[in-house]
Amino acid sequence: MRTLIYTAFVSIDGVVEGPGGEPGYRNSGWTFEGIDFLPEAYELKGREQEEAGALMLGRVSYEAFSPVWPTMTQEFPLYNAMPKYVVSTTLREDDLVDGWGETTILRSLDDVAALKETDGGPISVHGSATLARDLADAGLVDRYHLLVFPVVLGAGKRMWSDTDKDKQPLRVLESETYANGIQKLVYEVVR
Repeated sequence: MRTLIYTAFVSIDGVVEGPGGEPGYRNSGWTFEGIDFLPEAYELKGREQEEAGALMLGRVSYEAFSPVWPTMTQEFPLYNAMPKYVVSTTLREDDLVDGWGETTILRSLDDVAALKETDGGPISVHGSATLARDLADAGLVDRYHLLVFPVVLGAGKRMWSDTDKDKQPLRVLESETYANGIQKLVYEVVR
C-alpha cells in the first residue's frame, strides 16, 4: 500500500492559498513577506522530492503548476520526472500539457483509494487545497508534512474542511522550530 502525503505551507490560522505568489488572492506570496529565508527550514521540501514515487494534484493546482514546474529543472528535477496524477471530474486528456511526463487523470476519490493499493513509493500531494480537504475527509491521507508560518492571514482557502467528522488522532514524527519562526510539523495519521 502506498503512503499518501499532503505537504503544505500553512499559516497559523490554516490558510494554504497563494503561498508562492499565485495570482487572484489578496495575500498572495505570504511565505516571502517579512520572513527571513533560512535554508534549513526548507530541508523537508528536498527530502519530500527524493522520497516521493508520484505527484498528485487537483485540477486547479495542475493548471497552475504544469506551465511552470517543467521549466524549473534545478528546483524540481525528480518531481518533473515522476508519474503525475490529477484528480478532476472536468479535466480532459487533451488538456494535459506535453513535456511533463506521464500524467493520469483520476475521476474520483475511489480512484485515489485504488491507486494507494498499488505498488510504488509515496504519493506527494502539493497545493490542491480542495483536494486535500476531500482526501482528509475520506480518510485517505496517511501523513502531513507542514511548514507552519508565523502569520495569521484571516481569509483564504483553508487546509481543513468544516465537515463534521470523527476525531482523527495524529502522531508527531518530526517537529522543529527555526529562528525565523517557521515550524516543521510532520504527522502520521493514527488508524
